[in-house]
Amino acid sequence: MVSNVVMIRALQRYWRLRRALTMGAQAVVFDAGGRVLLVRHGYQPGWHFPGGGVEKGESVHDAVARELTEEAGITLNGPAQLFGIYANFATFPGDHIALFIVRSWQQTRVPTPNREIREQRFLATDGLPAGTTQAPRRRLTEVLGQTEQIRTW
Repeated sequence: MVSNVVMIRALQRYWRLRRALTMGAQAVVFDAGGRVLLVRHGYQPGWHFPGGGVEKGESVHDAVARELTEEAGITLNGPAQLFGIYANFATFPGDHIALFIVRSWQQTRVPTPNREIREQRFLATDGLPAGTTQAPRRRLTEVLGQTEQIRTW
């Protein structure tokens, strides 16, 4: 007779292979003037929200805090607010992005540009630079209450 623990572990492994899922965490960081933080990557064109993949054994909350520190030198003064979880299947089947809103933070340092993050800037939400990708543009209209929230990145 197979124990329940063994059976559950076998099913979990099967589901992981059969229902592969990846998770990312990104942040809409506002400064006191209402500007939003965007980053420009070295490995893909355009301006994006800071963020990245959730590592094994890491919560999405921990991932967004880690990514903000790594990419922008930002530490949270309070918890980031989960705004929504989006399907990002156009990029990878099974991919999801958790989007957080961050209003309480401090920037202890500005990281030097590197291969991953070439540039970071706080920008007016109504004056985003050319090259800002469609996803941050759409998400900002949702966060600001200008459009209805959709669930596809």
